[in-house]
Order: sequence, then C-alpha cells, then structure tokens
Amino acid sequence: MPPADDTTYEIRTATPEDTGLVEALDGSFTTATIFHVETAENGFTLRETAVDPPLTKVFPDDEDEDDSADGGDQELQEDPTFLAVAPDGSLAGFVSVAYARWNRRLTIEDIEVAPDHRGRGVGRALMSRAEEFARERGAGHIWLEVTNINAPAIHVYHRMGFALCGLDTSLYESTASAGEYALYLSKPCRGANRS
Repeated sequence: MPPADDTTYEIRTATPEDTGLVEALDGSFTTATIFHVETAENGFTLRETAVDPPLTKVFPDDEDEDDSADGGDQELQEDPTFLAVAPDGSLAGFVSVAYARWNRRLTIEDIEVAPDHRGRGVGRALMSRAEEFARERGAGHIWLEVTNINAPAIHVYHRMGFALCGLDTSLYESTASAGEYALYLSKPCRGANRS
C-alpha cells in the first residue's frame, strides 16, 4: 500500500464523457483475511480468518451495462457518480450513489479506488462527498453491501462509522461470486437537511 501523501484530488460529479474512465478503473483487491460467516438457527456470527496464500478478487464486468445511456444529465443529478481525479488528470476513484425518498436511504451502489491511490484518503474523500449529498437530500441513513471476503473494505467502513445491519447468504449464488455472502452495513446520516 502506498504511503499517505499530500496529493490533492479534485472531487467532482461524473459526466457522460467519464463513463469509459469509470468502467476501466481496476477495483480488484488482495486480502490476507476474510470474514467467515457462521450461520445458526437464530442468527449468524462473523469470524475473521487468515487465508494463505492471500486471495485476489477481480470483479466481473457489470451484466446490466450502460444503465445511463438514456438517463442523461437528469439521471446524473438524481443518482450521481462522484469522481476523485488526480492532479495528472487520471481517475483515482469513484463512488456511485442512489437516494430513495420513501425510507430516506442513500445507498452506496459502488465505490472503487485505483490501486495506486489506495491509502491516500481517496475513499474517505469520496465517502465524505456521498455523505454531503445524503445530507442535501435529507437522508436518515447511508447503506451499502460488501462481500464477506473484502476484509480490507469492511475494516475501512467500520472506521468510517458503518455497522453491520444484515446478511444475505444467497445474493451471489448465480454469479461468478457464488460461495460469498453479502454483508449489509449502515450508518446514520447526521445533519441532514429535511426541508
């Protein structure tokens, strides 16, 4: 992991022209631990376990490609993607969000940070922008889903104030991620504008 430095990233809303950059970002990760899910009749527990050799996860391409093709700028305003752009103009990371009015939930649909920019506060800056958007919309809470094998992300989310709120043992069954479990995390959105 590269050391933290004083690089300043521009955080901005994505435009349709940014689609190729977002799709090309390497969101893979390598981990030396995973969270084993142990289910019981009345619940479940998580147990962090070492894996040797370390596991590398490469996410498959989205099967429902190009949701934004006919959404245009209006969709970007309703459910935006925020980018972190490095000083050299390269994409350091992004976060895509969706807001549901009925339960005042902001969902983190996807967040990825390029390997060369990890450990430099890019993910935290993107999440801060997502939280700002959540407050603007009047969200009561922020919610996300993460695979149980992404221990590095789970640890980061916990440091950001997210807590485990659910589990789905079947979400990935018919996908390339079969055998993994979906963990759901949430955190309250303080200071939301409820007007």
